[in-house]
Amino acid sequence: MKKALSLLLAGVMCIGLLAGCGGQNTEDTQGSGSTPDTSSTQESGNKTIDTLRIAFVPSREPEEIITATEPLKQMLTDELAKLGYDVGEVDITVGTSYEAVGEALSAGTADVGLIPGGTYVLYDDGCDVLLTATRDGLSIDSDNAKDWNDNAPTEPTTEQVTSYRALMIAGPSEKGQELAAKVNAGEALTWEDVSSANWSVANSSSPAGYIYPSLWLQENFGHNITDLPHAVQSDSYGSAFARLASGQVDILCTYADARRDYEDEWTGEYGMTNSIWDDTAVVGVTPAIYNDTISVSKTSPIMDDDFKAALSEAFINIGNTEEGKEVIAIYSHNGYLPAQSSDYDSERAAQEMIQSLNSAG
Repeated sequence: MKKALSLLLAGVMCIGLLAGCGGQNTEDTQGSGSTPDTSSTQESGNKTIDTLRIAFVPSREPEEIITATEPLKQMLTDELAKLGYDVGEVDITVGTSYEAVGEALSAGTADVGLIPGGTYVLYDDGCDVLLTATRDGLSIDSDNAKDWNDNAPTEPTTEQVTSYRALMIAGPSEKGQELAAKVNAGEALTWEDVSSANWSVANSSSPAGYIYPSLWLQENFGHNITDLPHAVQSDSYGSAFARLASGQVDILCTYADARRDYEDEWTGEYGMTNSIWDDTAVVGVTPAIYNDTISVSKTSPIMDDDFKAALSEAFINIGNTEEGKEVIAIYSHNGYLPAQSSDYDSERAAQEMIQSLNSAG
């Protein structure tokens, strides 16, 4: 399991990534060595950019990506024209890997990359983050596990947020209820408490099901998931909740609104009498997991401060239209908000933890 951690942040994806289309893949773009030129200001007052090269990570099947994001080319052209830039061509490509897109941004052979936070952190020497994708918020967003229990159930809100939480949820087993009672009484859990429980974790590349819960264990107890003596990997969140309902596991790791997604299965397929909100309780809350990014190359010849500002505004405007939302909805993005490097410090902490585990392993 430790060796698998080396793939975590390069391949991690939080809950949907906006990917792109095009006939040329990112590795081919890197090899071309071509650089777009920015011509002088035209009579209209707009600056001219011959080609804007956007690279997307391969988070879906290429044909699906191509079909879904083709309209983005014209949307960007139109928006940037309003903001002072006439773009001759928007060249959208799909990288052969997450690393290929990060490397293209670092080399300056891609101007813009839509990449997850983990990829941004790995390649932040060569790219700057401009925007973070937004999603629907939840009625609870607290660092304190007891707050999630006192104010359950969680409900969606119209507020657009740039991050989400991972939760450690205790089930109806005797041990699960013991830990829940301790948390709800305002008592701190100990390593003996959590290590004696049966855990369900996700694949080692899952932010909510593995990476951030491991970071939570490290920060609170000086241990990580690989130190848990009773942890099993579930192949899906559905199977994890089924195990929690049956008492096979006492705690599962999941994303914050997962109980909403499995509320019907709990009393249906899983055969429970009480609701999922009555049978479960939060016993741990991770730091915020920031959503996917729109990042730009530090070495691209067209990427000055003025153009970065225009590009940010263009993407935000697109995300605020119904047509734009249709394009980005395939990856559960609702829009975009300005981001800064420090938003992804938790990703950096996770990466440091992974590197430490790899060195120890």
